[in-house]
Amino acid sequence: MLGIIRVLTHDDRAFVEEHGRLIQQQYGTISLSRCIPDQRQGIYDDASQSLAIPKIIALGQALQAEGCNALFLSCAADPGLAELRRAVAVPVIGAGSASASVAAMLKRPVAVMGIGAGAPAPFKQLLGEAVVYARPEGVFNTTDLLSAQGRESALACADTLYRQGAEVIAFSCTGFSTIALADSIRRHLGKIAIDAVSAAGLFISQLAPR
Repeated sequence: MLGIIRVLTHDDRAFVEEHGRLIQQQYGTISLSRCIPDQRQGIYDDASQSLAIPKIIALGQALQAEGCNALFLSCAADPGLAELRRAVAVPVIGAGSASASVAAMLKRPVAVMGIGAGAPAPFKQLLGEAVVYARPEGVFNTTDLLSAQGRESALACADTLYRQGAEVIAFSCTGFSTIALADSIRRHLGKIAIDAVSAAGLFISQLAPR
């Protein structure tokens, strides 16, 4: 079974299990999702990331103890990924490095879209320090994306990046998965977007038995 670490604290089980549902729908992998505690706005800057990393490691160890044979760190900044891999004995996939890896393999002009001040480290490492980056107007944390205004702003941001020359947009926030932004981009703009959860699911499908 796949253990999914959600870095946004939420009380709605359907919300917490959404990324697992997406992965099961696409790849057939069964999962168990848990949230780290006391991070109601998720990870959106260096301070919130520093607070989250010890919680991520503890949750990953707990999921392994519950029988999970692979872990998915569902945050595109890959916070604490190296530390988590050292702390557990099962494979760990990070949303950020998965999204960036798929984008790099396409060998087409790419831009990164997220909610932070700049592209997270995995994207700069795999796509170059100078990779084009944008954040939707008015969106500063994951919860901002859940409003109608947040969704509209995200789609408008993507449209701008394509008009500026990007052929592929790699998402550096798993909140875009929750609002199905890649589907909206394909439907309304006819363009290619790399969903971080779907990209991770591709790698997970080779590591975690169905």
